[in-house]
Amino acid sequence: MGVALAACAAGMLASGAEPAWVALVVGLAALSCGLSTLPALRSLTFTAWIVTAVVAAMVTPQVFQPFAPGTAAYKTLLLLLVQAVMFGMGTQMGLRDFAGVIRTPLPVAIGLLCQFTIMPLVGYGLAIAFRLPPEIAAGMVLIGSCSSGLASNVMAYIGRANLALSITLTAVATLLAPIVTPFWMQTLASSLLEGTTIDLSFLKMMAGIVKIVIVPTGAALVHDYLLHAGPRGKAVTWMVAAVGAILSGVLLSGALVVEDADTAFATELAAWILGGVTFGAFYHIAVSLLPRLGDAMPAVAMAGIIYVTGMTTAEGRDNLIAVGVALVVAAALHNLLGYLLGYWMSRGLGLDAQSARTVAFEVGMQNGGMATGLAVEMGKLGTLGLPAAIFIAWMNVSGSLLANYWRRRPLPDSVRTPDPTLA
Repeated sequence: MGVALAACAAGMLASGAEPAWVALVVGLAALSCGLSTLPALRSLTFTAWIVTAVVAAMVTPQVFQPFAPGTAAYKTLLLLLVQAVMFGMGTQMGLRDFAGVIRTPLPVAIGLLCQFTIMPLVGYGLAIAFRLPPEIAAGMVLIGSCSSGLASNVMAYIGRANLALSITLTAVATLLAPIVTPFWMQTLASSLLEGTTIDLSFLKMMAGIVKIVIVPTGAALVHDYLLHAGPRGKAVTWMVAAVGAILSGVLLSGALVVEDADTAFATELAAWILGGVTFGAFYHIAVSLLPRLGDAMPAVAMAGIIYVTGMTTAEGRDNLIAVGVALVVAAALHNLLGYLLGYWMSRGLGLDAQSARTVAFEVGMQNGGMATGLAVEMGKLGTLGLPAAIFIAWMNVSGSLLANYWRRRPLPDSVRTPDPTLA
């Protein structure tokens, strides 16, 4: 660790950073490493690394810009990183997680209703109230319109909420995002972006979410399916994977050129989806050969979101300096109101207190990777993606505090299903 910190300091000094700022970043990095060794504070490790990345990006943005912003290489790197994050998160899901819809349809419906109404509307209201610049204001709507991420599942586990409901809500909300997120962006963000050149095409946004979220998450679910599938199911999956490999190879080689724009759009989207099956199938082989690979995927996801947060902050550095305090306060309120309204709205609709705690986490904690990826797709990472970077940092702090607060205050009157993982 000492060698890594020394190399980090040397690199920052070589780039012209002030020694005091270098010392701060190195100190934060050392703190982040130290927290992982303390059981009582281990849950704050990821948050500490996010804060470290944000500070480092403000001091030496070039550390997070290996390629010039806006170039094809830069966009490709970001897309691959976000997809790696989504895939790493997806490996923690399984097809069984969707069965909760059948077992508890009403709580799932209430949770989804809260998730996809509270956060977009609150984000829109805060953007107007704080008079944020148009593209950053639209970014508030964007992070609010995304589904919840796996961080909410972690907090539900720590806070002894209804973990099964949390996992199901995250899984189903992820599947609904290609429809719901573009809807809210067109409905709310379009008015904030009047006079700008940002394209809020429903189909383009939907395709972007499919590429960024559904394809890598689906690839992870392909692996999960192959673990339990029968011979016929495996044969069909491998056949689809082969088709995906062939189609992707043909398109990448330039052997197939589609002139019609609509046909080209559909062909590319099909290639992405089938390619996801291909990747999932080959990942299944890789894990069977290297079992420890599966255990490493959550760490890959966390490392990816830390670096992506740094890239977002670096590109939006000037905007953050201009509206920093207002954006930080708006993002914090967005998150806190999500917890508060999610809890009480679900209670008002009839959920028990334990399930309401779960909905609070699902509503208040958003999928920052999805928001970042969409901002990249629209070429506006430094503005549309900036609220997501601030939101990610804040929600992990607040989520950890709320989860530990509720953990110390169990609900004696709640009905709990015995779960050895919560012992």
